[in-house]
Amino acid sequence: MQSLTSGNCFHHVAIRAVDFDETVRFYTEGLGFRVHFPFSVPGRIDRAAFLDAGDGRFVEVFGQESTVQSEGRKRLPQEERTEGALLHFCLRAADTDASFARAIAAGGLARIEPVTRRLSEDPVVEVRIAFVTGPNGEVIEFLQSAQI
Repeated sequence: MQSLTSGNCFHHVAIRAVDFDETVRFYTEGLGFRVHFPFSVPGRIDRAAFLDAGDGRFVEVFGQESTVQSEGRKRLPQEERTEGALLHFCLRAADTDASFARAIAAGGLARIEPVTRRLSEDPVVEVRIAFVTGPNGEVIEFLQSAQI
């Protein structure tokens, strides 16, 4: 039987950490994950890391000051929580552009059109990503990368 996913498979779930260090400790010490790739993007992502579940699937953890794709908006300090810990889920894509186009053709709403981003210089890590909103408001990222 041929897969209906066209080469897409689950890559990671992204969460915003209330306490970044405690979250990393919980996943590594408590659940046996390994810190695979910590990173930051000046002016956008204060702290982040891919935590490897051991099978090529990850939990991506973002610090409190990170600006990332999520449904809704980040709450102001004096407001009640308006977003959950789950920010988006990501599908590894063989071809981000084709996956994005297929999702849009199926009724998804474009959030971020396909773009290549460099996450770090040493080592050089580039990703081709795109984001869509699915029919239930879920945010889906397509990620194509040889490095992660």
